[in-house]
Amino acid sequence: MNNTQVLLQRAEEQFLRKDYNNALKIYGLILKDHPQFQEAEVGAYLSDMGLENDEDAQALFDYYQVIKRSNTDADEVISNLMQAIHSTRVVIQQAFGASHQDPVYENGIAYADFIQTIEDKGDFKHAFEDIMFSTKVIITTKEDFIDFMQRLIGAGYYSMVLGYLDAMAGDPAYDQDIYALYRLIPKDA
Repeated sequence: MNNTQVLLQRAEEQFLRKDYNNALKIYGLILKDHPQFQEAEVGAYLSDMGLENDEDAQALFDYYQVIKRSNTDADEVISNLMQAIHSTRVVIQQAFGASHQDPVYENGIAYADFIQTIEDKGDFKHAFEDIMFSTKVIITTKEDFIDFMQRLIGAGYYSMVLGYLDAMAGDPAYDQDIYALYRLIPKDA
């Protein structure tokens, strides 16, 4: 493993620990020597985003990791991801008790509509990837939240799920059903 790869691995470790300042510094070191290194550019941008919005940055990082492991043309995918990152961000909002007349629905889609999108696409992962940069999914019940988390786990978005579950700690609605979701995540995730 060369020095650049070692630095990239360290930066990603810092990012996953939510130490965005150190991750940004390490990505900056990589970019100093390799200004066209797109993985470092994406990492630097996501680290900067993490300083303002941890949840969105972690979600985009998870998506980016999935893309890197896929069999697609990495340069094209990274380029498209950078364009998407610059234009939109992931926001999944939990609004227990909201109604379809609430203003929150003006900027997102109801979970039932998202489920319809999944049925139309025939695959959760593709439906989620299609909407994740353009809108937010409005979740209004604990049952929908649990269903969504189970679908994310099934698609391999473990870090994202852990972020959402950790954010809910201490919430009165956070009961045994939601704690059980932790057990669905592989120990090595």
